[in-house]
Amino acid sequence: MSAEPRRIDAHLHLWDLAVSDYAWLGPEMGVLHASWSPEEAAAELEAAGMAGAVLVQAEDTEVDTQYLLDVASAHPWALGVVGWIRLDDPLAAGRDLDRWLQHPAFCGVRHLINDDPRADFLDRSSVRSSLAELARRGLPFDVHDAWPRHLGQTERLARDLPVLTLVIDHLGKPPRGRDGMEAWRTAVAGVAANPNTVAKLSGLHVTDAPFTADALRQVWDTALELFGPGRLMYGGDWPLTVPVGGYQPTWQVASELIGELAPAEQENILSGTATRVYGLPDAPPPRP
Repeated sequence: MSAEPRRIDAHLHLWDLAVSDYAWLGPEMGVLHASWSPEEAAAELEAAGMAGAVLVQAEDTEVDTQYLLDVASAHPWALGVVGWIRLDDPLAAGRDLDRWLQHPAFCGVRHLINDDPRADFLDRSSVRSSLAELARRGLPFDVHDAWPRHLGQTERLARDLPVLTLVIDHLGKPPRGRDGMEAWRTAVAGVAANPNTVAKLSGLHVTDAPFTADALRQVWDTALELFGPGRLMYGGDWPLTVPVGGYQPTWQVASELIGELAPAEQENILSGTATRVYGLPDAPPPRP
């Protein structure tokens, strides 16, 4: 009997309200308006059999990125950090990269484009220059919540900068159970036609839409068709899943779908793609 594939959660968040304010995170967010600790995350990862996780920024600040890198220094299960740099200022972006790359866990960059008022953010020449520098240093760029505003820009970016790896967070946020699914599929297909793009099976909860294997089937089949298992990775998106059941129920649904695939395909989605894209260590960290 072959061993089960190694599992890595490629999209996990932490935040500490004593570290920063997190502008998007107010009392109206309910249970999420709290600090979520590395210890809580470790317990969830262990319960799901995860060897580790990639921490992803939740705020466009240096403070947030430094916090995640500090967590990675103290907790071996934090295999990588997708942080933030000032993309609209190429000189500042270069200085940021010089600083963050001194830490071995720094493995990628993200900007909260859905919260940025500049609708043309990814088309701006200054941002393109910074992303070209990112590519030169071998780092991927996570594209956050790209539907409906930014998938077209993402397609152009992928085409114009073929040496830059683009990670489409949450499959671009498909509008499950709502109008727009065909338009989303067409936009994602345009992105996926570029071989320098990969996508995360993460963040697929939608208000008032069921979250089951059957309910996700259309999105799942589309992801497999357009990207293939070799360009997909699993992400739990915890703690944003807490209001809808939490880590384990989300993982169980994803596990049911992933379990339908051949072992090599499962390995890609569960760890291979993330390890390759983010340059993660091949061996799991030792148990504390």
